[in-house]
Amino acid sequence: MHILSSLLFSISANIDNFAVGIAYGIKKIKINILSNLLIAIISALGTFLSMSLGKAIIHFISAKTANILGSAILILLGLWFILEFFIKSYFQKKKKKNKLDNMIGEYKNILDNPELIDSDNSSCIDVKESILLAFALTINNLGVGIGASITGLNIFLTTIFTFIFSLLFIILGYLIGTSYLSKLFGKYASLISGAIIIFLGCYELFI
Repeated sequence: MHILSSLLFSISANIDNFAVGIAYGIKKIKINILSNLLIAIISALGTFLSMSLGKAIIHFISAKTANILGSAILILLGLWFILEFFIKSYFQKKKKKNKLDNMIGEYKNILDNPELIDSDNSSCIDVKESILLAFALTINNLGVGIGASITGLNIFLTTIFTFIFSLLFIILGYLIGTSYLSKLFGKYASLISGAIIIFLGCYELFI
């Protein structure tokens, strides 16, 4: 079992959770234990389903081809996350975000501004609000899960790690939300995630 690869994937998959936790810490918006647990369950379920799809694809191609394909998917997705970071930074400087968002843009807006989830302004993310947040976080990692599975990562180990890191990263992010590190981690979440995914893709390609 590639324990290191599963750890790297789970860390990368939950970078956004970490950034969300930071955002909530800064704005003093609490995520109760039940909501955090629900987010972790949905994130883990999304990982399991996406990796199951990747496992199904393996049956139609050779092991060597599967490893190359999976690694390529991870590297390309990592590059996309990095490119997305620079594109987002560019347009944030040029103009304000367009309010006419489509469904994909809406979930991206949630990740960029997680406080929007707190629709009732209660300064606490309840169960209903946490479901929407969890799906926004999960959708962001579906492609990575498929690519990771094709390279041969253990689906059950990776799912468990994803669940654990989801819980921990939101709590950890919240705790440092008031520190000077919050802006650094929150701003560069996509860049860090992309770099980890590219490293994972290269690691799986050459081991």
